[in-house]
Parts: sequence; C-alpha cells; structure tokens
Amino acid sequence: MVCLEKTPRTLSSLDVAMLGGILRPTCWMLLCLVLLSGEVNSCPDTCRCYGTLVQCLEPNTISSIFILGEMENITEMTISSTGLEYISEDAFEMNPRMTHINLSSNSLVSASWRTFLNLPLQELILTGNPFRCSCEIRWLQLKREIDWADLGNQSLSCWADTFEILLEDMIISNCELPQVSIVKQNLTVLEGANLTLVCNVDGQPTPTATWIVPEMDSYTEIGQSNGSETEIFLPLFNISPGFNKRNVTCRAENMVGPSEEHVQINVLFPAMVVALEEAIPQHHFCFPYTVDGNPKPEIRWQFNGHNLEMNDYIYLKTVEESENSTAIHGCLYLNKPTHVNNGNYTILVWNMLGSASETVYSKFMDNPFSFNPEEPIPVSLSPEGGGNSTYTTTVETVEENTFGVSVAVGLAVFACLFLLLILIALNKCGRHSKFGINRAAVLAQEDDLAMSLHFMNFGTSPLTSAEGKLDGMKPNFIENPQYFCDACVQHIKRRDIVLKWELGEGAFGKVFLAEFYNLTPENEKTLVAVKALKEATENARQDFQREAELLTVLQHEHIVKFYGVCTDGEPLIMVFEYMKHGDLNRFLRSHGPDAKILDNGNGQPYGQLNLTQMLQIASQIASGMVYLASLHFVHRDLATRNCLVGNNLVVKIGDFGMSRDIYSTDYYRVGGRTMLPIRWMPPESILYRKFTTESDIWSFGVVLWEIFTYGKQPWYQLSNTEAIECITQGRQLERPRTCPTEVYNIMQGCWQREPQQRLNIKEIHNKLQALVKAPPVYLDILE
Repeated sequence: MVCLEKTPRTLSSLDVAMLGGILRPTCWMLLCLVLLSGEVNSCPDTCRCYGTLVQCLEPNTISSIFILGEMENITEMTISSTGLEYISEDAFEMNPRMTHINLSSNSLVSASWRTFLNLPLQELILTGNPFRCSCEIRWLQLKREIDWADLGNQSLSCWADTFEILLEDMIISNCELPQVSIVKQNLTVLEGANLTLVCNVDGQPTPTATWIVPEMDSYTEIGQSNGSETEIFLPLFNISPGFNKRNVTCRAENMVGPSEEHVQINVLFPAMVVALEEAIPQHHFCFPYTVDGNPKPEIRWQFNGHNLEMNDYIYLKTVEESENSTAIHGCLYLNKPTHVNNGNYTILVWNMLGSASETVYSKFMDNPFSFNPEEPIPVSLSPEGGGNSTYTTTVETVEENTFGVSVAVGLAVFACLFLLLILIALNKCGRHSKFGINRAAVLAQEDDLAMSLHFMNFGTSPLTSAEGKLDGMKPNFIENPQYFCDACVQHIKRRDIVLKWELGEGAFGKVFLAEFYNLTPENEKTLVAVKALKEATENARQDFQREAELLTVLQHEHIVKFYGVCTDGEPLIMVFEYMKHGDLNRFLRSHGPDAKILDNGNGQPYGQLNLTQMLQIASQIASGMVYLASLHFVHRDLATRNCLVGNNLVVKIGDFGMSRDIYSTDYYRVGGRTMLPIRWMPPESILYRKFTTESDIWSFGVVLWEIFTYGKQPWYQLSNTEAIECITQGRQLERPRTCPTEVYNIMQGCWQREPQQRLNIKEIHNKLQALVKAPPVYLDILE
C-alpha cells in the first residue's frame, strides 16, 4: 500500500497523519494506492509511472510516505519539490530492488538510517532539504565521509537555529555509533556441551542490543538473553554441530547507526557419513557422498572389502566446502567401469573422536565373458573339427559339452587307428619322401633357434588347433579387398624345394626348413621356411589362395618376405624367408641377464643387448607397423613371439601359426574354443572385441615393454582374472629397470584408455628413430 497525504495547493501548512493514517481536518484527502500482484497498478493522480520508474514532481502534493506497497520491481523513485516532510522507517521494506531515490528539494528536517538500511542503493539524492542539525542526521555525515550512495558528491547542509552550516562542519556531542565487544573465551567445545556468551555494549545515545543466532536444529537450546544496558548474555545448552562455521552476532543500535560483532563456535564431533548414493551416470559414473566431522575427517574407499587405489580412471573429486558448514561433499568417479567393477563400495571416515562407514552396491554391466579365465589351456597338436576362426565367445550348454566329448573320443579312436595303418604302410614302403627330405641332414649349432621359427600366417586368428581344420588360414589382419591379386601370387615348382628338417607343427600343419633352388641367380640354393597345409578340402584351398594373395601384397623390409606357393600336387605349401635366429621373444630371453638360466645348459655365449640395440629392434617393428597401417591392415596379435630375428639384428613382423602352441600360456581360452592374447589387448578389445589400428598401437606399447624386460610376459605376476581387472581398470605396466623415461613415455602414450588419444604409429616411429640416433643417458640405479 502506498499512503500519500495530499493537500490543497492553497493551504500554507500540512498536518501529517501518522501511525494509522488518521487525518486532521486540515487534510482533505488521503490517497491510499494498493498495488497487489495480478491487479492493475495505478499511479497517484499527481505522479507518473514508467515500468520500474515512479516520478512525483508536482509541488505541495505529498507530505509523508508510510509504506510503499508491494511494488517489488520498482528500482527508481523521484519525489521532488512536493513538500515531503516525513518518511517512515518502514517506507521501502517491500521494495528490495530500489537502487535510485531522489528526494531533493522537499521539506525533510530529518531522516532515519533504518529507512534505507537494506536497499542496494547506488544513489540517494537529498539536496535542497532544510535538515535540522541534530544527532538524527549524524549518520548522513558518517555516510557522506565514505561516499555511500553518492552522498559525497552532494552539497548537504543543516540548520542550527537560524544559521545554515555545511553537513561536514556539523558538531554534535554525545552522538556516536555504539561500541560492541564479545568477551573473549574458549569457544572450542565438544558436541553436547553448554556455553554462555557475554557481550559488552557502550555508546551515546544509549543503544539497544540483541543477539542474532543462526537457525539451528532442535537439539540446541537457547536460553533467554538477559543482562543490563551495558552487558547482555546468551546461554546455549546441548550445542550441536550445526553451530560450526555459523556466526553468532551481538548487535547494538542507536539513532546514529548499528554496530555488531560476531564469533564462531568450534564444535568438535566424531566423523560421520551423512549420505552415500548408488553410482549415477554423469560424464563418468559418480558415487555421490557427504561426510562430516570436526576435526576434518580422513576418507578412504574400499571395493569388496579391499582398499581401493586411486588412479586416472578411479578418482575422488571433492566439492569446495561451504563457508557455513563443515560437511564435505564429493564424488567417487569411475571412468568407463566394466563388469570387473561390479560390487560393494564402502566409504570409511574417521577423525580423533570416532569413525563411521557406509556401503553401497553397484552393477555397471553384465559379465561379457561366459568362461573361467583360470581354466587351464591345453596344447593341441592334432587339430580336428571344423568351423570359422573368430573373436567370439561361445556359450556351451551341458548337453553340448557332453556331445562334444563323445565326438572327441570317437575321433581320437579313429585317428589312432588311422595313424597305425599309416605307420605300417611306411614300414613297407621305406623312408622315401615325395618332397625329397634329406633326413640325415643336421642343422649346425648356430641354427638351433630355428626350431622356434613361426611360419607367416597373417591369416591366423589366435585360436587353438581345436578350432578347426582351417585354423591358421583365416586372416588375422582386417582385410582390404582392393589389395588382393590372384595373378600376382608367385607359383613355385615342387622340384625346386628340398625339405631338410621338420621344425614343428601348428594348427595349419607342419613346418619345415628347406632349400629353395634357383631362387636367385647368385645362389644355387637358399634356406627358406616352408609351411605345409595339413588338409586339402575345398574350403581350405580357398583360404589358402586368399592368404597367398594377401601375403604377396605385403612387401616391406620389416615384414617377413613371402616367396610364393607350390600347388602342383599335395600338400599345398607356402614358402617364406628364413630368419636365422627365430622369434624375437626367445632371442630377447637368450640375450638378457637371465640367459644362462634359460639356455638349458648348452653353454652358448650370448651377449646382453644394450640400450641402442633394443631401440633399433623397437624402431624396426614400428617401421613395419607404419607400413601395415598405411594399407589399413590390423594385425590383432602383435607381440615379440610373432616377430622374427635374422642376421645383423634385422627384425621383421610375422604371425606364423605355431606361436599359439609354443607360447600357449600367452593366450587363454574363451568359451572353450577362442584363444585371446589378453595381456597384449586394450580394454575395448577385451570387452567389445573391437580391433583397430589403435588397438595395434596398444599392443605395440606392450611389445616395447617386452623388449626392455628381455622377453618377460606382461603381468607375469598376475593370474588371467587379475590381468583382465588391471587392464580394464586402467592400470599400466610398470617401467622396466632398463627403460629410459623417454621410452616409457612412449609406452604410456600407447596405453591411453581412449583409442583416439593414443599416439599414432608414425609419431612413435619418428620418436624411436630419434632415440636411436641420440640414445638417452640412462643409469640403472637400484631403488
């Protein structure tokens, strides 16, 4: 309600109606304008309203303002030259947005600071008013000194009897702000204790004083505030933790203005868990929690009863503590959790006064594996059965397992009888081989490592031989059909191949060391590696041809060279470059610090690889991977066991099929059939069977780690389940002792959880080439 007293212009004096608005007979009208929400706002006849602006400029029309009604949006008001004599202390209490008030050229003789106390004033214009020099306007003098609401830029004056003096020259005795002081004492108490606060007050004119206590819970009891004019008390009983970081204020007021002082009570109480919620999906999954305690509690998390270590993928983030509370709000974040993160999450908090804990269960996803990773992995040397080799998980029912066992037993019996007949036939026919095998030929001592030779099988997915007869023929690379060319495959005459020695047997068939006649004009014969296909079904022939076309395309100095195929007669064979020193993993082990332990007593004097040599090995593998990436091929099983070493430390990439037999512990079985090199695979390949160039980058980082550990198995100290958990939770292999920081940084660049954040292979190759040219200085210091 706006109550404006309106008088006739012919009157020379005004009688002000106060405290209820009762008018004397000299006043002929009281204009009361009610501004209620939803109603049409009306301006007084003598005022104009423009949205948030009210202007009243007609002379001798308004003498007093009691309460300006519910006009919350008003920001500017001008009442000038209207004869205004009085403004109540509550005039603007319903107008909290008022920023500009112009009361110039009126008849005000005094004004209270309480009228303008809670307004966000930027400008208060009071010029041209006949203020009386008194203690009632002392507050204006003080505010003008600090230029509050632009008062410092106004020329204000007051009248002392018949003399007008400037406001800044006014001197009034016994007129000052109150003095407030809370008695100092120990304000640190235990929860539930009692405390009495004492406040001393002084000033002229005599002030009134009171305590301002924050809204508390029902546990704290506040006694009656009592005392004298100069001293007041505040008794508190059963103090609760809600008092922490909250101001308790002693306030005194007189006509000059207010003064106050506040203290904070420090309430000590045990640590507690206020709230713990289940994980909610945000940018990452978040377990929201709130804990409290004074002193500030320590926080620890457990997962299924074991301490949870923080890392880049499991971490805590605490929201800034509020100014008026000791509560700590935060989140336990999990970046892309998987099934291994399903379980109970417990928050433990403690301080010197006590401890507390809460547990919540969360399930992020179902287990994508239908197998037991700890199942022993048998080495199968006699592949039987059919089927395509894929990276899929097979779920077998009890009935299927029983049927499979019956079939396997039947096939085993049949195979034994068949082998017995073959042996009898061989005894009758003698030891002649249609390939011209010279069984008396014996490899020299320096060729012993050739026993681990793996024949190029870029078509082999990492499966056991039990996967089917064609295991070793399905491309291990993701193929790009535009690169295949049937006419490009080199066909070799069988008479030009003389087998020397059987090196081993894989899922595809047997592996031989052989002599290749007339391969080059310079040499009559050249040592080569030969892979003989065990089965010759139509499907096998088609896969054989497809693999030959693929291998013909791959021509690079750091990819094992493919010479061609021999298809005139049985069995079908592929011919590859012979790498004298065998697979890189065995080479590393035999040239490492444990070589004497691993040499089986043959006493060969292998020297230990130095830093430059290891960098050269890594750079050569990276060069081969750059080539494969340029053709958009994905290897899927990059590891040192699938790289070969030749003369002069030349290293080439290959996947030769026998590695899943010789290195069976590097793989484990999924669904009873598929074998995965889990310790070399990134999280997206483990969880979703996603293989890309970026997943090869991850594997290359593990290959680097193998090189600098001299062929150790990644996560060798962990079981299969533990290795899966470590990889999917974002843990990384530790830096090898012989590995410089620059190389370990490359490894970590390969092991970024987000595939797009990993280094690209060209960048890796460039970094390694630079390190080869200028090897970093590295000191192996025992920690």
